[in-house]
Amino acid sequence: MLFRSLLRWTAPLLVAAVSFHASAQGTLPGTLRIGFQKSASLLTLQKSTGSLEKRLAPLGVAVKWVEFPAGPQLLEGLNVGAVDVGFVGEAPPIFAQAAGASFVYIGFDPAAPQAEAIVVPKDSPIKSVAELKGKKVALNKGSNVHYLLVKALEKAGLKYTDIQPVFLPPADARAAFERGAVDAWVIWDPFLAAVEQQSGARLLQDGRSLVNNYSYYLAERGYAQSQPKVIQALFEDTQAQASTLKGNIKAAAAVIAPLQSLSTEVVELALTRYQFGVKPLTPAVAAEQQKIADTFHALGLIPKPIRVADALPGAAKLADAAK
Repeated sequence: MLFRSLLRWTAPLLVAAVSFHASAQGTLPGTLRIGFQKSASLLTLQKSTGSLEKRLAPLGVAVKWVEFPAGPQLLEGLNVGAVDVGFVGEAPPIFAQAAGASFVYIGFDPAAPQAEAIVVPKDSPIKSVAELKGKKVALNKGSNVHYLLVKALEKAGLKYTDIQPVFLPPADARAAFERGAVDAWVIWDPFLAAVEQQSGARLLQDGRSLVNNYSYYLAERGYAQSQPKVIQALFEDTQAQASTLKGNIKAAAAVIAPLQSLSTEVVELALTRYQFGVKPLTPAVAAEQQKIADTFHALGLIPKPIRVADALPGAAKLADAAK
């Protein structure tokens, strides 16, 4: 069973080193605090239906949903103890680990390379990524699209230093994009679908053939050690809701759209570009995440090299299997 497999990976973190941890194993928290972004459609659906609250009720656990504008801010919330579990793209955990944040990867969503892209205004003279040389490109620093931009420039024969990155969160980036203050924007869904449909933004390059664009579930390290039952319940509910969503995308979009302040058509397009369905981490996925970390360090985007394996449950097993 999937979640038995997950617990096998997390087992090393579930063995307490001292009696305090041992006693914590048998103690459920009063509340699970989940960090989420409104753009994370599946979690937004879960929040709206109350499905997780119902699943955790028999354990005596309530749910508190804490919203963040993007992944980097969510990771900061996780690091300072504002949330117990969070869901983010590929890059934020790498920046957070380099900054010394304490967390572990507890699961991932399948690849979604079409769910992020570099776009330009519909009337822009720019026709290719190579033509971004010297141009201003907006992106959320430390977000999943940071790696897409690096790989797209590399494919086009450009260096990261050949463009002028303008670091803005999604709402500010769209405003800058539409008033012509930047030449291009690197963004993820549903913001991508929205600017395509509402402004006619033209796609220069999405993630296909360049990046995987995985998403990750993370937990505060101590929480992962002491609360395996709560994490298991979270993932079981996530799987159930993912199945419902994929079974009727149109109906799911109708529920999610008003919560994201978007049209049903925009949300439906965005949903088609994600696979959904949490899975336990594999050596291959861990190795891909390490490639991103190594790339960011080589570019000077993070101050020191990191070992992704240090933030993985069953780190030794994963590291050995990846060799």
